[in-house]
Formats: sequence, structure tokens, C-alpha cells
Amino acid sequence: MFAAVAVPGSAGSQGPSPDSVIDPNLFRGVEVASVRGTVTTIPAPDPAYRSDGALDSSTVLLDPDSLPAPSGRPADSIAQPESPRGVVVVPTWRFDGNISWYGPGFYGKRTACGQAMTQSLLGVAHRTLPCGTRVTFRNPANGRTITVPVVDRGPYVSGRQWDLTAGTCAALGHCYTGTIYWKLP
Repeated sequence: MFAAVAVPGSAGSQGPSPDSVIDPNLFRGVEVASVRGTVTTIPAPDPAYRSDGALDSSTVLLDPDSLPAPSGRPADSIAQPESPRGVVVVPTWRFDGNISWYGPGFYGKRTACGQAMTQSLLGVAHRTLPCGTRVTFRNPANGRTITVPVVDRGPYVSGRQWDLTAGTCAALGHCYTGTIYWKLP
């Protein structure tokens, strides 16, 4: 397709202003060469209203206000559906005053979840949570936070809920028995 456009004077852009009147003589028709011959058409600025060819004598032109809404676009009068109302649960930090770490004596062996226990393994032991469940811990002493999976069963000390692996306790700076915050993400 070939198109020729003639613009008088310098070309540039100017924002709409109520003080200036647009001279209709600045706009000219565009000559478009097509299979049907040369016809004059003015391209629509919205691609949704783009025609499939040139205008001819059988073409019906509509006022912009009476144009049908293009397919794929919702009509302006259709309101957005009501969003479902429900409860949003935000995980909260829980305090645990008796958390410990483990590792020496278990290095080189397999955890209950099948991973090799090493000094750098990031994980936690819990008695009932499924393997792979992610838990976030925060050390209140230094503010460090880490999210790790459950990789083992334990601890087997009465009153204790969590056992950090050596890699996790080193990352948190919490390689002692003491207080920590935790949450399920």
C-alpha cells in the first residue's frame, strides 16, 4: 500500500487549547492506492475502528456517537462485577521462647524428609508439619529473617516445637536455645 501526505509549513505537535482555533484547511485527504483504484479516505485514530479497505459508494458512515462498541471491549454502561466479600488472613508473628538448633552428630546422615544433613543445610525440624512446609523465622536480637522448609522430624525435648539446622541457626545468628518469632508465610 502506498500513501502520500502533504503537510504545509513545519510539522509539530501542540496540545489542545481553548484559546487557539484549529484551521480546517490544515487537514487534507490521504490518497490510498488499493486494488479497487485510488480513493480518498481519512484513517481513524482508534485501531478498533479501522476499516478493512477503502470507502466506496455503498459505504455507510455513522456519527461517532452512534458507533457500535467494538468486539472485545466492554460497553461503558456495564458496571464491574461486585467483588466477593471474604476474610483475608494475614500471617502474624508468633513468639516461641524455647527454640534450639541441632546438627553435630547428624552430619552425613539423612533427614526424615530424605535430605543429606550438612552444616549448610537450611531447614527446620518439626514433629507434625509436612515435609517442605515453609516457615519464616525472625531473630528478635538482630532482626534477621529467613524462610526455610521443614526438612526433619523433632525436636524430641519436652516443650520444644522447633529445631533449627546448623545452616539456619548460622543465617539467623541464633545458635543457642532461646527466643525467636515464627510464622507460616
